[in-house]
Amino acid sequence: MPRPSFLKTTAIAAGAALAATTATLVLTTSSPTPVQADIPAPMLAPSAPGQVPSLAPMLKNVLPAVVNIAVSSKVQIQNPLLNDPFFRRFFNIPDQPQEREEQAIGSGVIVDATKGYILTNNHVVAQADKVVVRLNDDRQFDAKIIGTDPQTDLAVLQIKADKLTALPLGDSDKLQVGDFVVAIGSPFNLRQTVTSGIVSGLGRTTDMDDGSYQDFIQTDASINPGNSGGALVDLRGELVGINSQILSSSGGSIGIGFAIPINLAKSVMSQLIAYGKVERGRIGIVGQDLTPELAKALGLKIEHGALVSRVLPGSPAAHAGLKAEDVIVEANGKPINDMLELRNLVGLLRVGDKVDLKVLRDGATRQFTVVVGKNVGEKTSGTALSAKLQGATFGPSQDSDTKGVQVLSVEPGSPAAEAGLRPGDIILSVNHHSINSVDDLRKYAGDKEAQLLLYLRRGDGALFLLLQ
Repeated sequence: MPRPSFLKTTAIAAGAALAATTATLVLTTSSPTPVQADIPAPMLAPSAPGQVPSLAPMLKNVLPAVVNIAVSSKVQIQNPLLNDPFFRRFFNIPDQPQEREEQAIGSGVIVDATKGYILTNNHVVAQADKVVVRLNDDRQFDAKIIGTDPQTDLAVLQIKADKLTALPLGDSDKLQVGDFVVAIGSPFNLRQTVTSGIVSGLGRTTDMDDGSYQDFIQTDASINPGNSGGALVDLRGELVGINSQILSSSGGSIGIGFAIPINLAKSVMSQLIAYGKVERGRIGIVGQDLTPELAKALGLKIEHGALVSRVLPGSPAAHAGLKAEDVIVEANGKPINDMLELRNLVGLLRVGDKVDLKVLRDGATRQFTVVVGKNVGEKTSGTALSAKLQGATFGPSQDSDTKGVQVLSVEPGSPAAEAGLRPGDIILSVNHHSINSVDDLRKYAGDKEAQLLLYLRRGDGALFLLLQ
């Protein structure tokens, strides 16, 4: 049986250059039957005497706000024969990149009817040359990409149209496991598809180790390819999440889907509209989750929090007075149960914002105010840089005495592992260019075709690696 994997749910249809393509739905009986919670009749009152309980009255107001998104992009054809100079000369093939047009489909949600703003996933429009939005009433409009944020997988589009309907935004912080929700989108290009279920879990993370900010709502409402960017709504018809990923061994829904909470999306959306991007800050700590075992070893009477294991020299946290072994239990009035919650909160603040921290130190509670500083670098996946680095994750050097970019993880058997990269390696240069940040690595290792000559520090030694 194939290993389940986390999939972003854009449906892609590839075809010949400049040719229109249509997504085809293939029905099989080999996939597991999705586990799905039906909404019980007692939960829904009939809209009028003699009528049966139904979601239809709520959906009548919601469906016009959910749109279909069609994306066109040009991608380079990867064919070893076409890369062979002799083959190209023999068959008189022009010495230029061979491209084809690729089309993808996804979903989106109108969140501002007056200004035409649409919220969707970044992975739906990330490589787009052209974006077309199709409304519930079959009108179509070219869309402008206002801003994207890969780390939360969110994007904001804008269309110029009248008579739009926007979804009211709910409060995802009030969701509880067991609450009924409805997913709406365009799975497999089947427009305006509605599925129902419950909130199966909160605060979920997936195994996509790409430096993203994850705090997913898990639901058993069916989410399939093409649902990306669609709406997750509660029974009041309020938007509580943006559908994003599924866990699947077959590519289709098995009843485990993930949506981005709308409270997180609102913060990102406001920055994308105002600035076109999200400028994340940092406070300069390295930490871990406080477990009951660690709490006992440290003589603490609490069992949850973010344990500071290191404060980076010269960082905002250092200036504010934080120290290793501090336990952060609250930030800006919000309880902090683990490092993920603290990272998500700080990651959505802008440079110059203040964060008030409640910290447990030596058995006493203390208050610290940290001014968020500029982020010196984020993690990035090798897949986003070059196929030769696939399987590795990179981030800022964690050695304060060494500049460069550190290899944070390497998947066994991956191209990066076979090339000889190991976790803990610090890349000092690429093709003779000094590397001081993740941005430098993107700049000099971003050519997917070029060979990479890496100069590394490994432990107390150093070496060169040639990736061809």
